[in-house]
Order: sequence, then structure tokens, then C-alpha cells
Amino acid sequence: MNSRPHRVSTRFDVRVIPRAPQEEFGGIRGSALVVRVSAPPVEGAANEALLRMLSDALGVPTSDLAIISGHHSRDKTLRVVGLSASQLKQRLREAGAL
Repeated sequence: MNSRPHRVSTRFDVRVIPRAPQEEFGGIRGSALVVRVSAPPVEGAANEALLRMLSDALGVPTSDLAIISGHHSRDKTLRVVGLSASQLKQRLREAGAL
């Protein structure tokens, strides 16, 4: 039997605004974190920019982030592995995203 430790993961909602003049976090709108990216919503470029921004802000590798739903939408649900909900909020605060 292969026994690996369970890693915590947290889901959260994001509203992506592509083709923004600058890449930045825009606080919370409803229950979603607003993220402005300069990349266009073409061939996954905005999704890649989103994951890079969040990876930098949260201090996790991009491989620990996944888009669960909304791959072709501005409204997305993401999962981050290795952070609890309280850790996620704290890191977003520290990054100036909240």
C-alpha cells in the first residue's frame, strides 16, 4: 500500500480581465479575486499570465495551481495545493491583492 501524506488544497474564484494596461490585482468583486493581466485571451495566454501572477504572489510553484473551471471564461475557479484558506488569504494580503 502506497501511503503519501495528504496535502491541503483550497479552491477560490477569480475574475480575469485580459488585455489590461498593466498586470495587477484589483481586490475582491463579489466572491472573486480580480486579476488584471496584459496578455490577450488567445491560446491560453491570459490563463498562463494569471497562473504566473498567482504563483509569484502566493510563493508557490505554478504546478501547485490549477484552473478547475472556466478555462475559456473570465470567471474561473482555481485550486492551490499546499495552502489552507487562511494561508491563501494571508499571502494575498501580503502581496497587496486584498
